[in-house]
Amino acid sequence: MSSAPPSRPWNVHRLPSAEGRVFLVTGGNAGIGYFVAEQLAATGAVVVLGSRDTAKADAAMASIRSRVSGAHVRHLQLDLADLSSLKTAVDKLDLKHLDAAVYNAGVALDDPPRRETEDGHELMFGTNHLGHFALAQWLAPLLSAAPAGRIVTVGSFVARSERLDLSDLQSTKDYRPKRTYGRSKLAQMCFGFELDRRLRAVGSTVLSVVAHPGGALDSLTPSRPPVRVTSPGQRLRALPAGLMVQGKDAGAWPVVRALLDSEVQGGQLWGPRVFGLRGTPRREPVPSHMTDPATAARLWAASSELVGTDPHLGFR
Repeated sequence: MSSAPPSRPWNVHRLPSAEGRVFLVTGGNAGIGYFVAEQLAATGAVVVLGSRDTAKADAAMASIRSRVSGAHVRHLQLDLADLSSLKTAVDKLDLKHLDAAVYNAGVALDDPPRRETEDGHELMFGTNHLGHFALAQWLAPLLSAAPAGRIVTVGSFVARSERLDLSDLQSTKDYRPKRTYGRSKLAQMCFGFELDRRLRAVGSTVLSVVAHPGGALDSLTPSRPPVRVTSPGQRLRALPAGLMVQGKDAGAWPVVRALLDSEVQGGQLWGPRVFGLRGTPRREPVPSHMTDPATAARLWAASSELVGTDPHLGFR
C-alpha cells in the first residue's frame, strides 16, 4: 500500500461553483447518494438522480428543492439490475455531454436466500458492479465530450477486508450476504482503478476516481422528510457511535470532493480523514489488493463477457 501525500485544505461547507455542469448520481434518491445530490445541487450544477423508483426520486427532488434555492434537479429512470434497459435510459438523458457520473447505487442484503437480477446475475454483484460496468459503455461518449469528464465510483470501507473469488464471482457455490456485498463493493473499486489505468492508456480526458463514505449510519444522519426521518431517540442512542463513525451527510463529503476538486487525479482513493471512518475528506493510500493487475484483468474480462459489452467500454 503506497502512502498518500497530505491533501490541500477543502471546506465541505463552501464548495466551488459548478454552475453549467451536469452530474448523474446513481441511487441519488436515498442514503449517501441523496446527500451527494443535495450538496452538488448547492453548487449550481444540474443534478440528475438515477433511480428505479419515480415516487422516491420525486420525494428526493422535493427535499433538495426545499433546502437549495433554485436547485436544478431532474430524474432519470435507471435500473442497474436490468442491463437491457441501460442504453434506453442514457438516450433519455438527452444531453450533448455529461461532466461526471457518480456510481453510487447499490443493493445490500442482510439475509439469504440468494437473489438474481433480470439477467440471472446474483443481485448484489449484478447491480452494484455489473450494472455500473455496463452503464460506462453508454455514458462513454457523453463523458468523453465533456471538457474534463469523471466517473467517481463509491466503494466501501468493508472492501478492505474482502478478497475476490474469481472462480465464484456470483457466489453460486458459497453465498453469504455480507461477504457477497463486500465483494461486490471490492469489485466496483477494482473496476474504478482499472478503468483509470485503461483511460490513461488510450489518452482519454476522462478521469476515474474511487471514494468511500467511511462508517455512515442512518441513526447519525439528519432528517430529510419525506426521504428519511431520524427520531430524536435514534440519534440519542447513536451518539456514542458518533465518536468513531458519522452520518450519511458527512459520508457524502469524500465523494463530492472526488467529483469537484480540480486537483484530484485519476486512480486516486478518497475517504474520511479519521481512521478512514469519519471526518473531512482526504486522499488515502490505495490497498494493493484493489489494484493487482492480474486480478483486475480477469475481473474486467469476466465482467465484459457477462454483460456483453465492448471490452474498451466505448473509451478510445
